[in-house]
Amino acid sequence: MPIPSMSAPTPYPASRCTLLAQPVCRAVLAVLGLALLPAFAAEKADRTQPLAFTADSARVDEVKQLNILSGNVEITKGSIVIRADRVEVRQSPEGYQSAVATGWPNKRAYFRQKRGSNDEYIEGEAERLEYDGRGDTVRLVNQAVLRRFRGSTLADEVAGNTISYDNVTEVFQVLGGPASAAAPGRVRGVLTPRENPASAPNSGAGTRP
Repeated sequence: MPIPSMSAPTPYPASRCTLLAQPVCRAVLAVLGLALLPAFAAEKADRTQPLAFTADSARVDEVKQLNILSGNVEITKGSIVIRADRVEVRQSPEGYQSAVATGWPNKRAYFRQKRGSNDEYIEGEAERLEYDGRGDTVRLVNQAVLRRFRGSTLADEVAGNTISYDNVTEVFQVLGGPASAAAPGRVRGVLTPRENPASAPNSGAGTRP
């Protein structure tokens, strides 16, 4: 099945400042949840959508419900897109699918997903991606970067050793470590304020009926 290609995102503005957390050697955990990032609520229907893939080779084990895809793998599942060098896809007895994707020697694996009904997307890169369809969670491990786009405009970006988010509880966590995509042992984030609809032009705020 042909997989629709994604256009390249808008380049990240070089003029933005960064927020640095403490080194992981000081046992500080940076948590970017509801208080910092607007909820990365994913398209809830993705969990029930069929999984389509292209790859150089595929090994399908119906007994173990295990598919091993190798070589320039591209997966779609609803609004989810995964690109990697190798992906293992498993299905639980209840029908939930999970995937572990690993990148190439010189290129990280890629993940993208639509955020609910809004024109917003999240996309991430890491040496290893772990998607759990049952829990509706994604974990990015080693050289991890996660971004949120409003349309084609980059809104937020976080980087660290490990990034995880839960689409049900809408909670974000970023950990530093030796394989951080930021400075060694640290995490980095750039957060753009969301516009308050009440303060937008022609919003009707302050007008008389």
